[in-house]
Amino acid sequence: NETKVTYFILLGFSTTAEQQLLLFSALLLVYLLTVLENFLIIVTIRNNHSLQKPMYFFLGNLSFLEIWYVSVIEPKMMIDVLSPDKRISLQGCMTQLHFFVTFVCTEYVLLAVMAYDRFVAICKPLRYPLIMSHRFCAQLIAACWMCGLTTSSIKLSFIARLSFCDVDRINHYFCDISPLLNISCSDSSSAELVDFILALLVIMVPLCTVVASYICILFAVLKIPSSQGRQKAFSTCSSHLTVVVLFYSTTLFTYAHPKLMYTYRANKLVSVLYTVVVPLLNPLIYCLRNKEVRSAMRKTFTCRR
Repeated sequence: NETKVTYFILLGFSTTAEQQLLLFSALLLVYLLTVLENFLIIVTIRNNHSLQKPMYFFLGNLSFLEIWYVSVIEPKMMIDVLSPDKRISLQGCMTQLHFFVTFVCTEYVLLAVMAYDRFVAICKPLRYPLIMSHRFCAQLIAACWMCGLTTSSIKLSFIARLSFCDVDRINHYFCDISPLLNISCSDSSSAELVDFILALLVIMVPLCTVVASYICILFAVLKIPSSQGRQKAFSTCSSHLTVVVLFYSTTLFTYAHPKLMYTYRANKLVSVLYTVVVPLLNPLIYCLRNKEVRSAMRKTFTCRR
């Protein structure tokens, strides 16, 4: 009842008329390519028996997640590039934020689960089929989504209590936590503290899991006598490691202290990396660096043709 602002204006990027059309075309192309790439990976995995393994089960879920992840941000972003009316309702803003935080947090945990899968495959190969059963993999995926939904719900429950009085302009291209905390006219210390604690938990716990898994993998690979065997073992997780480095490096500092990061203009450029660029690169990394996926994709679409 204290909220006076019923909508926000997303300022986005300052562009000229010529740049607007160019930016819209680039964003549209990137969005379509991202959705198409991830869709092709899902189809390839579902239609190839050779890819019915836990590693590719998680990869298919990552592709499914990223289709929704980019769809929360980029369509609205493209509309705002060309439209003079850049408003978004308060309810629409909160909805966008809820889904975005859910997908981001889910991806953090999912990448950690994929690292654990590689750890079991390389460090405990004989017990791998028993440990990574289909039921256990499904439970891990459900846990990833539950973690994302729970974290998002807790964060939104605190942010929704904030009051927004006179300032209705958000210096961003989507509704993120940091701009909302900064334009609130009420005390946001509780929301900021909760967001900071949850961000550390959701980022650092999966990150520690990834680091611990790859340390164990490294020691296991170094014990392999032949260089060819070491290269083959490590090649199975090189794609995932690249994706982890890209995603974590572009989001870690932004969400470790969101209110502070909003004071930097470069924050919008960093946000473009993990909302636009990284989702575009992830399918390419998995396809270009994974011979099994490339071979299955070639087989799938050659047979269909």
